[in-house]
Formats: sequence, structure tokens, C-alpha cells
Amino acid sequence: MIRLMEEARRAGATELAVIAAEYIVAEDDLAEKCREPRCENYGLSKSCPPHVAGPAAFRRLLEDYRQAFFFRIDVPPETLYSSESREVFQLLHEVAAGIERSAVQMGFPAAAAFAGGSCKKIFCRDQRECRALSGKGDCRHPEHARPSMSGFGINVAKLFQAAGWTMNTAARDSISNSDNLASVCGLVLIS
Repeated sequence: MIRLMEEARRAGATELAVIAAEYIVAEDDLAEKCREPRCENYGLSKSCPPHVAGPAAFRRLLEDYRQAFFFRIDVPPETLYSSESREVFQLLHEVAAGIERSAVQMGFPAAAAFAGGSCKKIFCRDQRECRALSGKGDCRHPEHARPSMSGFGINVAKLFQAAGWTMNTAARDSISNSDNLASVCGLVLIS
């Protein structure tokens, strides 16, 4: 486990915590926020609602896992509202996928990663449609793109609490006078 944490830090994770699966909560009302008020990425990719299995399926999946790596990448809040946000979320997905790959290589074949943000916006923003969703081919970036945590209703605030971290958010109207960092997060289930 220490090797996974070291690799994740080298890849760009600011903080990591190993948390028991019992502290991971998936809530229907959180996933519903993707639909109403409608997220700009709703329905655009296979890894976002309504094309993901949702909170009920995630809760069933979670029954097969004992623990997870929860990680965050801290950035200046204004970055999340700038042209640099795509790179931040790309790094997030790449770190999540990297932890998942390393966990599989270390003998955890059922490792499953989730990350914040829409893979369509991150990896295929210049493409008219998600190829996997349209049925015109496979995902263009299966090595990095991971399902959206939001689409499964994963309660990130409770993950922060379980990790013992303070949650920093980036409200668009308060970034100019903020010295705090904002966090983007990922989760990798380990059996």
C-alpha cells in the first residue's frame, strides 16, 4: 500500500488516505444534482449520468470492497475557473487510473477508480461525440478516463471527514480574495 501511495504522490496527488469502505457513502440526491440543475456535461459520455449505473449500483459494488484510496490534488481556486482546469482534471483522471493500474499489478485485480469531472470535457472536448456512447467505436482514452464520482452520488464531504481532512471548495465569486487551495478528488476501490 505504501508503494501505491508513493507512486500517486510522484504522479501529482497532494494527499492520500486509505479509508475503510464502510465510510464511503453514495447518495441518490447527490447523483440527482447532475440532472437537476443540469450539469453541462450531462449525457455527453459513457462515464456520466444517465449512462452510469448510479448510486444503487455503486452501493452494491461497494459490498465487494474492504478499503479504498482517496486522494486529492490541491490547486489555486482560480485555476478551476480558467483555461487550465482541463489540465487539472486530466491529471486527476491520470492519477486515478495510475493507482488503479498499479493496484492491479500488485495483486488487487478488482481495483476500480473514479474521478471528478467529465471525461468528455477533459479528453474529447474537440470531438463532436463520445465514440463509446454513440456506438461508433471504443473509448478514445480508456487508459486514463474514469467514471465520474458525481454520477454515482459519492459523498466527497464524508470522504474528507473519513480522511481527517478539511474540505476546501472554490466558489467562483470568492476566488479573488482567497489564499486557500481548492481540491479535486479521486477514489480507487481496493478489494
